[in-house]
Amino acid sequence: MGEKQPVRTESAPAPFQGAPYSQGIVAGGLVFVSGQLGIDPEGGHVVQGGIVEQTEQVMRNLSAILQEAGSSLDDVVMTSIFLVDLDDFPAMNEVYARHLSEPYPARATVQIAALPSGARIEVAVVAHR
Repeated sequence: MGEKQPVRTESAPAPFQGAPYSQGIVAGGLVFVSGQLGIDPEGGHVVQGGIVEQTEQVMRNLSAILQEAGSSLDDVVMTSIFLVDLDDFPAMNEVYARHLSEPYPARATVQIAALPSGARIEVAVVAHR
């Protein structure tokens, strides 16, 4: 598999409260991007609004990390989506579909009890380079 290389960009939020993880890791021709919240990297806070605004920011954060790693949203092969409320699924899915293209990645979506900072969504992806 070879060496793993960390991915770091100022265009996406730094690891949450200095936690011990990387924004992304490149290994074996794949890019593994840590779960992203709808946090504006400049302000460091969850964006105002609801699931649509947060999902848009999540997709921008994912895109920035993938770009830094030499990949893009078009190269995503797997997504893991965590929602605080499954009632947000239709609105999230609409935004998601605008940012990804066919063939769409494999995907898992689950409802969870809570996310940091009052976020409503977190998305992690795996992409090829």
